[in-house]
Amino acid sequence: MPIYEYWCDSCRRIVSSYRQSSSVPPPPCPRCGNSELKRLFSTFSVQKTYRDVYEDILSDRELTQGMMRDDPRAIAEWNKKMSSGEKSPLEYEEITERMERGEWPVTQIEEKRKEFSG
Repeated sequence: MPIYEYWCDSCRRIVSSYRQSSSVPPPPCPRCGNSELKRLFSTFSVQKTYRDVYEDILSDRELTQGMMRDDPRAIAEWNKKMSSGEKSPLEYEEITERMERGEWPVTQIEEKRKEFSG
């Protein structure tokens, strides 16, 4: 069920509610009981499927050619497209940034292993 948001003029706050449809009357405000809430238009997000992401990657000729040449910059770009904007751990971001500069991850991973093993 979608989440609908409403504005309460009485207590001046936003009320969120799971509703089957927008045609169902809004609930009363849980804070003050006002039953005349105004519907707000909320933002929403649509995620791409893995298939869409792969098709996007495969249609990018420069990216696929870079991956065929084992270019670390292309692999970093592939990684960004596959992550769909999700936040990575700091260590992973550091490796990706170095790959964007043309460095290979094998060296970086070995450095991290030595750093953690002492």
